Amino acid sequence: MALRLVLAAVCLFWALGVRAAGPTEGVTVTGRLVFMTDPGRGGPLPAAKGVVWLVPLSPSPDLAISPAGEASPRHLRLVQKHKQFIPHILVVPLGSVVEFPNEDPVFHNVFSLFEGKRFDLGLYEAGSSRNVRFDRAGICYIFCNIHAEMSAVVVVLQTPYYAVSDKSGAVTIPRVPPGQYRLRVWHERSLPEFLDSLTRGVTIAEDSASLGTIQLQEASGISIGHKNKYGRDYEPPAPPSPLYR
Repeated sequence: MALRLVLAAVCLFWALGVRAAGPTEGVTVTGRLVFMTDPGRGGPLPAAKGVVWLVPLSPSPDLAISPAGEASPRHLRLVQKHKQFIPHILVVPLGSVVEFPNEDPVFHNVFSLFEGKRFDLGLYEAGSSRNVRFDRAGICYIFCNIHAEMSAVVVVLQTPYYAVSDKSGAVTIPRVPPGQYRLRVWHERSLPEFLDSLTRGVTIAEDSASLGTIQLQEASGISIGHKNKYGRDYEPPAPPSPLYR
């Protein structure tokens, strides 16, 4: 009899545990980013390297996955190599520290004057590194004050529910608690005004976890105003030296 009671208690505890854990596991939200095209050019084109994120609109017990729906800060890397930033697009939770190692045999000077974080890391040589804490949400465009061809984007978010679209345009956001959210989208090749127009409320539920196809408008010739850190056009480095080339 005692053994039966123990087994019954264990089974009940396990069942209750499963039911309690279910909501906090969240659901997998999917969607797809595409660029709209002219009817004569065929179907829509996949929009790779776009960012989609969900901002919780109200507190929920299910947000225990991540307290208050906020992402935990992380330590990440944005490498300077072959006169490129790798990766070109990096999504980071608010408060994260990003390391900027210089793996080129030349000097670099990393800086940003945009909303996500304003900083200037100064001139530093091969094999050295600098760190930046991104403590303000927003889109941060990164450049090198020596090499005009170098650029990167750091997207700083206050939510853990985000994804970067793959080469087919697909996005997958795991472990999203059911609830009400604001959908936000960013892509480097779309104008901010158009991206703002895509912002909308969405309801995530067990039986409704698809964002569908999100159509982006590709702006022809779009570019970020890119001067050096002094607001002037780039000039050949002085003194001329292979260390700067």
